[in-house]
Amino acid sequence: MMIWVLLGYACFHEAHYRPYDTMERPVHFYKGLGLLMGSATRRKEYLTRKRNERPRFRLCSFCFDTRVYVFSTDPSLASPLLLSCKLKTRVTPTIQSPLLIYSDPMGAYKYVSELWRKKQSDVMRFLQRVRCWEYRQHPSIVRVTHPTRPDKARRLGYKAKQVTLCFILCHYVDRHNQLVLVLMLLFLNNEGYVVYRVRVRRGGRKRPVPKGIVYGKPTNQGVTQLKFQRSKRSVAEERAGRKLGGLRVLNSYWINEDSTYKYFEVILVDVAHNAIRNDPRINWLCNPVHKHRELRGLTSAGKKYRGLRGRGHLHHKARPSRRANWKRNNTLSLRRYR
Repeated sequence: MMIWVLLGYACFHEAHYRPYDTMERPVHFYKGLGLLMGSATRRKEYLTRKRNERPRFRLCSFCFDTRVYVFSTDPSLASPLLLSCKLKTRVTPTIQSPLLIYSDPMGAYKYVSELWRKKQSDVMRFLQRVRCWEYRQHPSIVRVTHPTRPDKARRLGYKAKQVTLCFILCHYVDRHNQLVLVLMLLFLNNEGYVVYRVRVRRGGRKRPVPKGIVYGKPTNQGVTQLKFQRSKRSVAEERAGRKLGGLRVLNSYWINEDSTYKYFEVILVDVAHNAIRNDPRINWLCNPVHKHRELRGLTSAGKKYRGLRGRGHLHHKARPSRRANWKRNNTLSLRRYR
């Protein structure tokens, strides 16, 4: 029997597979948590059996972005089980009591997306703080093996092509003399699509003039308190594109920030790879007109600071660009026959 355990964004410290006492809870309590527990009779039988047996085995202390498939020989479990957690109100780095529930139609990416929507929850605050400490130890531009936010990366066009799977299999015998196999899947050597983490310093932009001397009119004397027109995400795409000139920047997204830096993950595509050139959904990026599209404001972040997100009469001066619109309105065009 296969039990699917999602440990993607929770931190368990010496946790046991022990369900909460949820028999007296109303149905709307589970709906509020987004949990589907099945029928009441099935839930009661399951909780009673778990109280009597309660197979215990320890999990690792910190589980970041890990998917663990657990195979159990218990014939009484009729359907796969999904491990979730109940978020506490206070900030605590550990969750002592995971909750075993029956699997529902929601996919794994839906759970990941809901976690990222609750960035102020205890689990996400702790994970973001630990990850941010790790990011500070690395260079400003570093490649990552897989996206930190797989749901967000896939929405922006990321695909895991030609992935090499690495299987790690371990087993043990619990106190009921039942053999439990644990199979871990690791994704290695992703080709075609690559992801780089870029660190950008926060704050405004200082005018690069020696000793703060601006030789010009008084209206241009400012040195500090200047705001850069482009966003930090656009700057991250530019730096990744300059460092990796042979790749094409597809998109990017925010992952973390602290008091000094903002961290983004940039999705880049190897247009020379056959897996990319033969895919009609992405081979448009192989066209030479898309070289260094991040430097010309053609990515999503670039179109945003160019003012191309809006539509209607309020945005006419932004198309096709501000300079093209100014040039068209300030050029005297005299036709030969007029």
